[in-house]
Amino acid sequence: MPYVNIKVTREGGPDGTGPSAEQKAQLISGVTDLLQKVLGKSPATTFVVINEVPLEDWGVGGLPVQEYRRQAR
Repeated sequence: MPYVNIKVTREGGPDGTGPSAEQKAQLISGVTDLLQKVLGKSPATTFVVINEVPLEDWGVGGLPVQEYRRQAR
């Protein structure tokens, strides 16, 4: 009974707020298919949850992601 949690920042979607409903459906389908193909897991018992995180709540390399991106340029 796999449980997959996908966390994405709330940005970059068609309206700038995050992935669209269609993109989320594609993620859910793709992850479910992958678990079935690689591990033989049943789609009926595979759970996929997508959480959107505000950009200001996401950090990488010890920095808020916006500052990390500025420094990486």
